[in-house]
Amino acid sequence: MLATAGLAAGCTPTIGVPVADDAANPVCADVVLALPDVVDGLHQTKTDSQATTAWGEPGAAVTLRCGVAPPGPTASEPCTTVPGADADVDWLASPDAEGTWTFVTYGRDPAVEVKVPPTVRKDHSTAFIGDLNGPVSKIPQKHRCVGLDDVPTPAS
Repeated sequence: MLATAGLAAGCTPTIGVPVADDAANPVCADVVLALPDVVDGLHQTKTDSQATTAWGEPGAAVTLRCGVAPPGPTASEPCTTVPGADADVDWLASPDAEGTWTFVTYGRDPAVEVKVPPTVRKDHSTAFIGDLNGPVSKIPQKHRCVGLDDVPTPAS
């Protein structure tokens, strides 16, 4: 019985995720070890790179990479403070031409990137991003999203 269970476990697919440039940063290990086993009903699965994880099946998986280059301020991608049970985290969000949404933490170095392909989005919301805030907040926040309300205006 145990031998059969071991064989079944050995058949778990591994998802290819490109390693980030700063994946060896020690804080990335803290982030990845603290990530949830399940997000929005998708179970965590093995990946082939340091400081990465995935939830779902090959071809239909959310992927996470820690150690990506922190983005600078931008007006082309919305910066949103996403509330979470453990912490609020600022994320930049943008879709590509194929419909994959990429979320990158703002104001944290190293940054964390989460990709949500259309094969996942058709059945799942991206609201689970807030569930990643606790682990991601292990990377200290150095900057935050700002909006027009944060820009000083001359007194009239």
